[in-house]
Amino acid sequence: MGRVTERRKVLRIRDGALSSRPDTLVAEEPLEIRLNGKPLAVTMRTPGDDFALAAGFLVSEGVLATADDVRNIVYCAGATVDGSNTYNVVDVTTAPDVALPDFTLERNVYTSSSCGLCGKASLDAVRTTARFPIADTPPLRVTPELLATLPGRLRAAQRVFDRTGGLHAAALFDEDGELLDVREDVGRHNAVDKLVGRALRDGQLPLSRAILLVSGRASFELAQKAVMAGIPVLAAVSAPSSLAVDLAAETGLTLVGFLRGSSMNVYAGEDRIALRAAAAQG
Repeated sequence: MGRVTERRKVLRIRDGALSSRPDTLVAEEPLEIRLNGKPLAVTMRTPGDDFALAAGFLVSEGVLATADDVRNIVYCAGATVDGSNTYNVVDVTTAPDVALPDFTLERNVYTSSSCGLCGKASLDAVRTTARFPIADTPPLRVTPELLATLPGRLRAAQRVFDRTGGLHAAALFDEDGELLDVREDVGRHNAVDKLVGRALRDGQLPLSRAILLVSGRASFELAQKAVMAGIPVLAAVSAPSSLAVDLAAETGLTLVGFLRGSSMNVYAGEDRIALRAAAAQG
């Protein structure tokens, strides 16, 4: 199986001085996801948690909703011409009663480490396939002060980033700010899929009392994945896209961007942010 990191020789230049040394890089390898034996998608990912990644991807596609929807997840033996197993092809077998949407099976998609799925479904498709309406009861409330602490907690949990500087991360926190799970990957959407897939397999969906924090920006794909997992709050350390804001507004997702220190922008779902103290200070 591919490793999380690899070593490469580099030429280092510091203040005009040259030296040669090995450098630690994050590994990036393709993963083909098959559904009931049929090729469905290829993603460039950091090896590890591949079964969770595949399961989380299928949650975001509206195929899976509970652990009982999955009969088996395996690496495909004989994935190469010589019959060897590269551990880069995963097949998800669903339970007989799982409905397989035509829009999913009729297309073969490629997802890169940078842009998420190319040609993703529209807002209408997300709205019609969402299994878990974001309706938190009792209502979830988080303070700006609590949100401000989350990036530091995420950074402290990024083990591979410290060695490579080349990984995105996603983390789930409870409403008190306690870290529930964290995953790293060369693609931020893969990191979220790994979180959601593990939650699915542990019988924890919907994640209706969780906060999802992602490194980098909040794209439409990440907002979609939060909605499909029933997560009420998505926060990002960088900017959201316009389509992510539109999706959050339509589905009731709380979307926070530019979460840096005590500063942040709330783009949608501000009713979940306890603003009384902040308003008093303003």
